[in-house]
Amino acid sequence: MMTAPANATATANDLTPPLRIAMIGSAVVLGLLSLLALSRAAIGVAPTAPGVGEIAVTLHLVSVLPAIPLGIYVLLTRKGGGRHRILGRIWMALMGSTAITALFIRQINHGGFSWIHIFVPATLIMAWKAIESARAGRIAQHRRRLASMFLGAMVIPGLFAFAPGRVMAIWAFG
Repeated sequence: MMTAPANATATANDLTPPLRIAMIGSAVVLGLLSLLALSRAAIGVAPTAPGVGEIAVTLHLVSVLPAIPLGIYVLLTRKGGGRHRILGRIWMALMGSTAITALFIRQINHGGFSWIHIFVPATLIMAWKAIESARAGRIAQHRRRLASMFLGAMVIPGLFAFAPGRVMAIWAFG
């Protein structure tokens, strides 16, 4: 296991205040929308969404939903220690699983890929580059890439999940 270089340890305040606010705000909005959708589906008041019974949709939701709070926690707490590395690895595994399972969710576009699938290679590339930066000791670059990944690979596609006709939108808004 690699250890962080001595200068790699950062404090919880390693992101600019506007970026921290954007990340926290977007995580809260995405989390609350997800909670609304899942609650409505769980109690049976949400309509049945097409394709919701597919294993890919289930695996996608199981991997992405815990990645929201875990990602914001890892990004906003103390860095460089063993806890950060383990939780970061779990988050990366969840994000990788989320991206890969998205490849098998195609019921909205009649079996083909839709525009939202552009986030799959973007997520996998961002994850690889963020890991590569950390291993090389380029911690500031690692931090920027992960903040970008959180917003660009989780929040943006996550909010698009609430677009009309998508599972989360159907569950949340009927």
